[in-house]
Amino acid sequence: MYLATTGRRAAPAPPPTTGAGRRVPAAVLALGTVSLVTDVSSEMVSAVLPLYLVLGLGLSPLQFGFLDGLMGGAGAVVRLLGGHLADRGHRYKHVAGIGYAVSACSRLGLLLAGGATGGIAASLAADRVGKGIRTAPRDALITLSSPPEDLGRSFGVHRAMDTTGALLGPLAAFALLWATAGAYDAVFVASFCAGLLGVLLLVLYVPGHHRPAAVPGPAPARGKAFAALRDPAFRRILWAAALLGGATIGDAFVYLLLQRRLGLDPNWFPLLPLGAAAGYLLLAVPVGRIADRVGRRLPFLYGHLALLGAYLVLLAPAGGPAPLLLAAVLALLGVFYAATDGVLMALAGPVLPAGGRGGGLAVLQTGQALARMLAAAGFGAAWTVWGPRPALWGATAVLLAALAGGWALLPRDPGGPGDPAPGSAPAERAESPTSEKSTS
Repeated sequence: MYLATTGRRAAPAPPPTTGAGRRVPAAVLALGTVSLVTDVSSEMVSAVLPLYLVLGLGLSPLQFGFLDGLMGGAGAVVRLLGGHLADRGHRYKHVAGIGYAVSACSRLGLLLAGGATGGIAASLAADRVGKGIRTAPRDALITLSSPPEDLGRSFGVHRAMDTTGALLGPLAAFALLWATAGAYDAVFVASFCAGLLGVLLLVLYVPGHHRPAAVPGPAPARGKAFAALRDPAFRRILWAAALLGGATIGDAFVYLLLQRRLGLDPNWFPLLPLGAAAGYLLLAVPVGRIADRVGRRLPFLYGHLALLGAYLVLLAPAGGPAPLLLAAVLALLGVFYAATDGVLMALAGPVLPAGGRGGGLAVLQTGQALARMLAAAGFGAAWTVWGPRPALWGATAVLLAALAGGWALLPRDPGGPGDPAPGSAPAERAESPTSEKSTS
């Protein structure tokens, strides 16, 4: 890399091992720990929210659809600002820290809102704004801390740690609701405390300086978040991600459909996300390593095929064993997230210049989040007008068409095995083995 001729180490410096013995960078592990704790905080709320809003406050599916879309899309445009600010002066840690702090403080808004829909919507918007601010800088830190050929594994490790929090969050919410006889306020207070702990861990343990010189690639136009759109390969990844994102109905609706289909006791509802999270946790690292070896395009598409399978299982005729249907839907959701979440970032990362990762990933995440926001609102409206089953049939048809479009749009594994880093000249690539051994 850059330091081969200077003898000095860049920050961060991946371990000097190769092959199967190569360790995950320390910055990735630190970010994974922060995400684990923060996900405990967020999933405590997410696990009880559909039940709280639909069964507790009596919101219609249409109203819940708009709120669910708000959760996924309110911070979409803010992602662009977060990515832009992170790239300017390379303030990835600082911008991510602001996002984590905003999300933690939003839990207090849920306490103050009581049963007012407007207050709840504002609190959810604040939470998503915080997530929007932090996501692109955090993922940019991962790409800048890892060798390009190991991005799938690094994102897999990070997402596995993140998903551990997604497993613990619903368990904590379930335990609190059981211990307090259904006091949702106790869940919101505990979520706030866990969120503050995540901010503290970020401040103490995540490295604060990541210079793009440590990663091969052309210098970006500083301060231009949309500069990545000039690259044809990135544009195709963006359109494919937005198209497929617009064909997903959201986990909350899947869990509500499962609850209605199986007649589950509402007290067990917060545990439904555990099955999907367990599958995600088990598969995130293996799928990431497979994607590093065979390319990231096909795993991303196959993940959406698994989501299509979950919809079809929900549409299956009644009469089958309830535990089998439950296990199948949750397992397919786990496969979907393991094969798409981190894999999409690893797919796009090598296409982007090193100094513009925050802005480029923010554009990608914004497009996907806006598409999912519209999909959630549209499915909620379709459920209200036609009922749950016809709405799900419509969503299945849309996802099938989106899969065909994604297959045609996605480029052939940019940055995959054997591909040169974008913007690198052959001579630069010839020098990389020596430098990579000194820094990775």
